[in-house]
Amino acid sequence: MEQTNSQTRSDTPISALHEESIVIDSHNDAIVAHIRRGNVSLADENVQNPTASVSTIAYLRGPVPPEEEAIGIQLNIPKMRQGGIDAAFFAVDVTRAWKNHLAYAMDAFGWFDAEVAANAADICIARQAKDIREAKAAGKLAAVLVIENSEAVERSLHILRSLYMLGVRSIGLTHNLNTWASAGNDEEDLGGGLTRFGMALVKEMNHLGMLVDVSHISERGFWDVLEISEHPVIASHSNCKTLCRHSRNLSNEQLKALAANGGVVGITFVPGFITTDGWTKMPPLAQLLNHFAYAIDIAGIDHVGIGSDFDGGGDLLKDAGEFIKIAEGLSERGYSDEDIRKVLGENHLRVFEAACG
Repeated sequence: MEQTNSQTRSDTPISALHEESIVIDSHNDAIVAHIRRGNVSLADENVQNPTASVSTIAYLRGPVPPEEEAIGIQLNIPKMRQGGIDAAFFAVDVTRAWKNHLAYAMDAFGWFDAEVAANAADICIARQAKDIREAKAAGKLAAVLVIENSEAVERSLHILRSLYMLGVRSIGLTHNLNTWASAGNDEEDLGGGLTRFGMALVKEMNHLGMLVDVSHISERGFWDVLEISEHPVIASHSNCKTLCRHSRNLSNEQLKALAANGGVVGITFVPGFITTDGWTKMPPLAQLLNHFAYAIDIAGIDHVGIGSDFDGGGDLLKDAGEFIKIAEGLSERGYSDEDIRKVLGENHLRVFEAACG
């Protein structure tokens, strides 16, 4: 799939372009992955924190199974450094917390806050776009706090405000199943969309300055959000339905609408969202790059970014240390320096600033 931009790549080595760019990953599940591995350090996956062995997440979820343990952590401070990632959206998926959604989220963010404090020379919490830019200039990494599945707000806009005060700047309205806010993608065949509470939630997120995430939402819910939201939204980790027919992916009409909204789709590394047989056979990198190229063709270069889903199924790349492979692949396909910078992070930074300041 060829790109149509008439600009060409400069002579700048792709490694230098990558280093100079603001690089943003709009979705990972690293917090829960660290906790379930015995509270391993954000700075060193071989070091555990024995004083924090008991937690809501550890109790409810237990340790990761041996096959996941063998894979290891995909995203932490050293691997972000190695892969040239400047900012990452650290999501806490509360779906499996069953009636303990808020406690689960607070447990996760409490652990993460302690880790950030212990590694303050390397990483900080970003509440606004300027925090990401300032961290980049200072040689530090930036973390955006995210909730995946709005059940964490326990159907209360007051809790939403408290989470905002804590530093949460983006919420995915659903996971696969229905929530108080909307139907999820696994139940979209029933025709459900945003509920009345979901409409109020989107409006209040707009008011507070939080980025609405439509990954995992039903198609009707998607259209409801775009009709209501006054700010651009993101699909933090979704791919193209034309290339892989899955309810988690976006149709051409959705990609175009997301662009008209000013939003961004974060192309994800989950094999099953790249090819229909991705759950049983790892697709080649070229097929992931096809999703980038297709989304760019349909939505436009200003509306595509990267949402790996590291530590949550984004296994096409081994870990964050291999992030440069995306820029290399885009370069090989003829995308210009400017285009690559947009996909690497400028598009997500623009939308984050539009929603959060």
